[in-house]
Amino acid sequence: MDERSRTNNRYSEEIKMEAVRLVTESNMSYREVAKQLGIRNKTQVEVWMKRYRKGQPLEQEAFRKGRPKSKFASVEEEMAYLKAEIEYLKKRYPNLHKE
Repeated sequence: MDERSRTNNRYSEEIKMEAVRLVTESNMSYREVAKQLGIRNKTQVEVWMKRYRKGQPLEQEAFRKGRPKSKFASVEEEMAYLKAEIEYLKKRYPNLHKE
């Protein structure tokens, strides 16, 4: 897929709630709701319905990549953690470490 043709759309909370309402009260299909509200794909409506049925918020939480940030009580504690991490990596990848 061409990078330029792929875009992420953000929908307001009102649009999401209207989509859920149309599916639940008007018994419209996901495809019909998406078409009526100008939502790009019916799958997005399915995702909102799953969240609604599970009682989860319709707004997706920001997803953070990578390992979670560690909180340390002191600088010494952080240093000990980092030293242990370095030792682990040296053992895991011995060819990368040359003294």
